[in-house]
Amino acid sequence: MRYLFLFLLVAIFGSTVVFGQDAGLWAGRRTIGRVQITGNNVTKRNIILRELSIKEGDIIAADSVNVLMVQNKLRLFNLQLFNEVEQEVTGSNDTLIWHIVLKERWYIIPTGILQFADRNINTWWTDQNHDLNRVSAGLTVTDRNFRGNLEALAITVQAGYTQKLGLSYIIPYINKDQTNGVGVVGSVSRSTQTYFTTAANKLAFAGGYTGPAIAQQAEGGLCYVHRPGYASRHLVQASYKYYSISDTILLLNPDYFADKRTKARFAELFYRFEYNGVDNWNYSLRGEKLVTGLTARAGFEGLKFQSYATFEAGVFRNPLPHWYVSAITRGRVMVPGAQPYFFRNGLGTNTDYVRGYEYYVTDGYNYGLLRLNLKREVFNNTYSFPLRYFTAIPVRIYPKVFFDMGYINTPFPGSNTLANTLMYSLGAGIDLVTFYDVKVRLEYARNHLGQNGVYLHFNSE
Repeated sequence: MRYLFLFLLVAIFGSTVVFGQDAGLWAGRRTIGRVQITGNNVTKRNIILRELSIKEGDIIAADSVNVLMVQNKLRLFNLQLFNEVEQEVTGSNDTLIWHIVLKERWYIIPTGILQFADRNINTWWTDQNHDLNRVSAGLTVTDRNFRGNLEALAITVQAGYTQKLGLSYIIPYINKDQTNGVGVVGSVSRSTQTYFTTAANKLAFAGGYTGPAIAQQAEGGLCYVHRPGYASRHLVQASYKYYSISDTILLLNPDYFADKRTKARFAELFYRFEYNGVDNWNYSLRGEKLVTGLTARAGFEGLKFQSYATFEAGVFRNPLPHWYVSAITRGRVMVPGAQPYFFRNGLGTNTDYVRGYEYYVTDGYNYGLLRLNLKREVFNNTYSFPLRYFTAIPVRIYPKVFFDMGYINTPFPGSNTLANTLMYSLGAGIDLVTFYDVKVRLEYARNHLGQNGVYLHFNSE
């Protein structure tokens, strides 16, 4: 079944195979004598070999070459290190030479030049009247391939609505078998305005755009990464986190932290498991993926104890040429249920939301979310440019229809009428996917309240 699926990918993606011999070469079994890699001016050879499903000395069925080529092209693209991956197989007698020609990306990527204080650009534009005071200007400069070893070094400097300094350094492999990695993360931030409660399914803010800080945050942690195979990855991170708010916030919401405190200090232990069985982790069209997380927090001040489990599962299928269907589900289970306001964010404050409810926030404890999509690829082309890091710019366009459904529970909904209520929506939209994993989603949705809207997003579903 797996090889049948990969053969279908050959038809979709097109073959980049160039055979050095006639068709008779491919009868029987062959030995991969050498894997020759060119174009990796920065990336170390061992990093590339780690991703491949073949290695020197492997004996393969000659008629599986096409399938293996498509599989390994996708694997190398999922590293997000290369703009182009081309392959050629040559051979004589029983031995093959596997040629891989790469064109590397620009690895030092500046992001976050403009960051909105609000949950999404739609809320900022409509609810906040696109107030530029609510924009943070800064850079997160990330070297995704530091020293050519797939190490990720990121530095964040941000000013404006939220001032922030951050640093992270992840080494993916520290052992010979390339299965274990370590990292360190840390950040400090401050803001003169922040939200203090949720009322009528909207966030209420306190503070101004100038003056003393009303909310501050500092955190640091160490992580361990274990990647036993290509598709699976485990992450364990231990952190210490500190949050502080002004007396103004406490007066407005005494339940912001536990015990009416203006500070929250706690240790956090986090575990995450990822199974990446999709064609492209950044914008998936085929395969399956699973992401689970377990978090435990032990508080010293402003929090007693909190634990919760999160999950995301996605199934992506290609039933007909150029047609794609997907089902994505996410959820959270929290124990104990009663938590201070700051620690019970639910649907709407992060990437988990029911489409069509972008203007709303729903706090609570346990929630579930389902997204169904049907899309068709109407445009897929790659444009060549005589620039080193932009040699090929792909452009793909996918019109779609979708259905979303979500539910979150809380024993004290107050004026937040969407809590303990089944939310659902229908809609249509268009996705644009282009170079350096840039995604743009323009969607029209109608929710169960009878409200219609057009929404803009810059991430996947």
